[in-house]
Amino acid sequence: MENVIVAEGLTRMFGSFLAVDQVSFTVHAGEVVGYLGPNGSGKTTTIRMLLGLLRPTRGGATVLGYDVVRESEQVRQHSGYMSQKFALYHELTVDENLAFYAGVYGVNDRTRLDEVLDLIGLREVRRERVSSLSTGWRQRLALGTAIVHRPQLLFLDEPTGGVDPTARRAFWDLIYNVVEQGVTALVTTHYMDEAEYCGRVGIMRDGRLLAMDTPTRLKQTALPGLAWNITLDTQQPEALLEGLGALQSCGCVLRAGLAGKALRAITRTEEDATQLRMALDEAHVPLRSIERAEPSLEDVFLALANSN
Repeated sequence: MENVIVAEGLTRMFGSFLAVDQVSFTVHAGEVVGYLGPNGSGKTTTIRMLLGLLRPTRGGATVLGYDVVRESEQVRQHSGYMSQKFALYHELTVDENLAFYAGVYGVNDRTRLDEVLDLIGLREVRRERVSSLSTGWRQRLALGTAIVHRPQLLFLDEPTGGVDPTARRAFWDLIYNVVEQGVTALVTTHYMDEAEYCGRVGIMRDGRLLAMDTPTRLKQTALPGLAWNITLDTQQPEALLEGLGALQSCGCVLRAGLAGKALRAITRTEEDATQLRMALDEAHVPLRSIERAEPSLEDVFLALANSN
């Protein structure tokens, strides 16, 4: 299988601050790989090194067979990059923005611009100024400017930040439409649920890559026990906090936390719900139900973060 990205010990210092710490991974042709982690975990710095926009302090990488330091221009020529800030010209129209970026890459074929407009669903607003567009439409246009030159590899840095859940889901459908045309994608996000859309997921924290695998494999191998959803007969904050305290004091619980208006606990694999019920009963917390739950990538992230 062809390697599109090969990173080996990528490290970046800003003065005494270690932003990316010896990150190594590969991305194969045709993959959609998620790069998951909270803001400030080193995701954007990693992408900027892979694009040749930042020089690694140590380590190195090849992208599409090009060295990111010595051949950075070739890397950017064959890659598309959608930054967090949607680098668009607000006083220009959709059409004018797309034509400008096409010209930067030497694309002068009007047919290609029409193809991109159809793909991103903006043909009907092509003459609208960007300043008048919703965030969701700007997001689509930013993707269009990143793919207008038919890149082999697409870097999407927090592409769904600031848009509602419906627009986020629609944008992921759009990403897969692009990938079906033979593009590989590396997508950074801090939304745990979005990582489920990816073929493989890398989990970042404090500049370190803690793990990279399929979501299913991560849930199977990284979680130290069983996940439980616990619903109370009341949603009063005081009861939820009392229930949380009872779970955290229970010897069988590895980790407990709030999950919206319910509680979530991770226990050892051999445990059942008996001790959880007893702990809540002793704390006089009004229990409605305890059910086994499917592990989430948030469970995996917290397990990895706490063990490293």
